[in-house]
Amino acid sequence: MIESINGVDRVVKVLQKTQTIVRYENSNGNVHYGMVEDDEILQLSSNFAEIANNELKYDGVRVKLSDVKILEPVAPSKVINFGWTYAGHAKETGGEANRKEPFLFLKPASSLIPNEGDIILPSSDLTQQVELEGEVALVIGKRGKNIKVEEAMDYVFGCTIFNDVTARDLTKKDPQFTRAKGFDTFGPLGPWIVTGIDPTNLRIVTTLNGKVVQDGNTNQMSLSIPFLISWISQVMTLEPGDVLATGSPSGSCPMKAGDVVTVEVENIGKLRNYVI
Repeated sequence: MIESINGVDRVVKVLQKTQTIVRYENSNGNVHYGMVEDDEILQLSSNFAEIANNELKYDGVRVKLSDVKILEPVAPSKVINFGWTYAGHAKETGGEANRKEPFLFLKPASSLIPNEGDIILPSSDLTQQVELEGEVALVIGKRGKNIKVEEAMDYVFGCTIFNDVTARDLTKKDPQFTRAKGFDTFGPLGPWIVTGIDPTNLRIVTTLNGKVVQDGNTNQMSLSIPFLISWISQVMTLEPGDVLATGSPSGSCPMKAGDVVTVEVENIGKLRNYVI
């Protein structure tokens, strides 16, 4: 519903189930959230907590998508990653398929980069095998601890796209994955958050220089998304804005400088990044 107050439209409550929420920097260097409509953004004065509560305050400004810098769609307190949730990917990377619990790791906020950002390869004395992993990511909308499986989806604000860039040679030598997963720029995220879609049945297609290297669907996961949310909430409290990367289908492959990697997820869009 849109009300006009002193000539300015304010979105008080959005009745549509599906919305596309973007975070961006305008020409003045100011950061805003906004709602995407075609090639424009309806600028919001709302913070993320208000948006997650469906309180969208339109401040009367419209900007072109092409005129702003798209940022990571959220600034999370933590990026939680579930590994080996697809049997094919577990097998191809030497993991354990069809686990009863996911392989868990975290990525630092410093790893995150937005759509169209650069993935910077570490020097060759640190790693010689950096690979892509296209994934669906969930953005948490409200605080939760010890969440029941049947209530888990109530804590999901929306979905976005993630590329779990990985130094594969380091996952094979380190006892845990922090170094292999945690380099700066190893967490492309975006381009925006889409609300009101079912994350349990989304096709994921990753291309490397235009060639399809991954083609999977979240319905192939060996562990359900509600289970993953409930499971991790027994370990750590989920906060609004937290990102949960749900794992990668098979097809992970190396990238080199000059490559362009695009992860496309149906009903969300495309996350494109450049390897340098």
